Amino acid sequence: MRPGTSRRTLAASAVGAALVLSGCGDGSAPAQDGAVRIGFVNGAHTDFHTCLQGAVELAAEKEGVKLFTANSRQDAGRELTNIGEMTAWNVDALIVQSVDIDALPGDIARARKDGVPVFLTSVVPDDTSDILGAVVVDLEQAGRLDADWVGKDADGRRAEVGIIAGAPGAASDLLVSGFTSALPANAEVVATRPGMFDPVTARAVAKSMVREHPGLDYAFVANEEMALAARSSFDAAGARGVRIVTVNGTDKGLAAIKQGTLSATVTNSPLVNGTMAVRNTLALLAGKQADRIDSVPLVLVTKGNLDQAPQYCP
Repeated sequence: MRPGTSRRTLAASAVGAALVLSGCGDGSAPAQDGAVRIGFVNGAHTDFHTCLQGAVELAAEKEGVKLFTANSRQDAGRELTNIGEMTAWNVDALIVQSVDIDALPGDIARARKDGVPVFLTSVVPDDTSDILGAVVVDLEQAGRLDADWVGKDADGRRAEVGIIAGAPGAASDLLVSGFTSALPANAEVVATRPGMFDPVTARAVAKSMVREHPGLDYAFVANEEMALAARSSFDAAGARGVRIVTVNGTDKGLAAIKQGTLSATVTNSPLVNGTMAVRNTLALLAGKQADRIDSVPLVLVTKGNLDQAPQYCP
């Protein structure tokens, strides 16, 4: 299994599935100005996805790319439809932040049928022979880094750990599997529940979790939006001592680390991811030197090394 690989789904929310052209023209015919045409199919509308799209748009603008965007709203069927519509718009390549890695073979086959190469962000299937390239995030490693922090902080003491996952599937499954595999024997996972990458859901999950497990010492939460919501529930229940570790590295998350609201986060910068995706796609299309499967650097951030966190959003 490659870094960033899994078996199912990425993350959450809504806005519309209509394709959008970023730039001039209506997108109904091939560009007449020689500009490279790239389609970006995003997976959801969390902070991560919004920042990833902003990074792709900014990089495309800097490179003179004519960009088309669509959002699959955490629906694998919609993702396939978006890819089909994108190929009909005569794009030169597709960048895809997938909703469901199990659906990728069909997505890639659909694009290849129309001669359109696919570049993936965040995750890749085991077999990468049919894609143009990818920028991956080693999500299992992100989970392991958080677990390492818990192990060091617990320092051999018995500890109860709760997990608030995201939506079942690729990103969440990888994070959780990495986290649980790296926990020391003295740290016992007493509860694992999906927060669906939704703060409201995460708040309710945290409330129920701490009520059922009043001795909870740590919580691993699959993103900072949910982590901050969980913090409010823990605090309201009088469980201010629960230490929360999470993932993302947003400005809000880093501020919470500084304040002690959250204990640790692992950075996963969509600005870096999206910028690398556009640059590597263009290089590979042109036959220039670029890593086909590239990686986004990860940093475990605590109060002691906040200055090492990369910029999260454009």
